[in-house]
Amino acid sequence: MRALYERNQADVSEAKAGRTDLIFLIRFRHCCLLRNQRCLLAYLYDRLLRIRALRWEYGSVLPNTIQFHMSAEEVEWFNRYKKSLATYMRSVGGEEGLDLTQDIKPPKSLYIEVRCLRDHGEFEIDDGTTILLKKNSQHFLPRWKCEQLIRQGILEHVLS
Repeated sequence: MRALYERNQADVSEAKAGRTDLIFLIRFRHCCLLRNQRCLLAYLYDRLLRIRALRWEYGSVLPNTIQFHMSAEEVEWFNRYKKSLATYMRSVGGEEGLDLTQDIKPPKSLYIEVRCLRDHGEFEIDDGTTILLKKNSQHFLPRWKCEQLIRQGILEHVLS
């Protein structure tokens, strides 16, 4: 794009000097530049929407395999979006806030059976019970407590 722009600037100088035959070429290059700009902006906007969707799908921590394919500016935008969303969720729903990332789909039951895919360590539920999440262990847990771990790939929902 820079080469097109610089060539156009040079031709504009020549056209001002009296070469009117370059006007069509200048307009054509200008239209090409505008089209390329629209395409780039559409691509960047689509990428932005995909990064925003990653926050809802994976939570506040992105897997390294996904983060590896993001530029530094995209990671920075993700972090700012994450902080902005967290601030908003704390501001609604009383003292504890409201976690909007839970229950993306309405639950059919409050408890689900899950299998641990890798060692995670201790996991505490609301009543103070601590559960040890070891690889291949199965547990019957509150859905809202384990949805984030399911999205992170630590647990998987066991369908009976």
